[in-house]
Amino acid sequence: MKPFRAILASSLIVTSSALLVLPLQFKPTPARLANDRQEAIMNPGIQLPTKEGQDGPPSSGPPNGDVILSDVIGSQRSINVFAGFTRDISSVSSRLDSAGLNTTVLAPTNSALSALPRKPWEDPEDYAKLGAEAYSGKDGEDRAHRNLRRFTEAHVVFASPWKEGEKAERMGGGELWWESKDGKTLIQPGNVEVERVASKVANGEVWVLKDVLNYAS
Repeated sequence: MKPFRAILASSLIVTSSALLVLPLQFKPTPARLANDRQEAIMNPGIQLPTKEGQDGPPSSGPPNGDVILSDVIGSQRSINVFAGFTRDISSVSSRLDSAGLNTTVLAPTNSALSALPRKPWEDPEDYAKLGAEAYSGKDGEDRAHRNLRRFTEAHVVFASPWKEGEKAERMGGGELWWESKDGKTLIQPGNVEVERVASKVANGEVWVLKDVLNYAS
């Protein structure tokens, strides 16, 4: 099967366990390697503990007004696979690069992605219709890219700050909200637990999820 080379190049810096979610034949471009080297030296910041009685997920502190989401999305090692997706999907990358569009990024951890029964760009219906070569050739690469776009956009919310119980539209369609229950912050529908807020910047926040959201069309 011809490799889907245009996607996930930046994600090759992940740990060996996270590599389970990536095809080994992908090769990063020189531009992507330069970008990753720059990101690698960024200080991800110290995560502050949650204060007793604090609303919402564990926070990284007050927002940084000097940077935007596209500056920080790749600075957290635990979500750098998903961060690579956001850079490769133009609809998402342009959103995160827009200072005037507030956004909450719900980023699954590398381990959550590696635990998926299939790759984020795979769809059982494609295999059912086209067989093992569903992602071969130019048509296959386009098909995989559309699937990855669907997956990534399902984890981008058009709201920040995002209040508890507030239903917010996500880029991939449909509405999400979050609630606090038994000391946990859960994204609904689906009861997907938020591990922490990794970044707060001028145009939004990056929340780290312990699982993936439902991204079926």
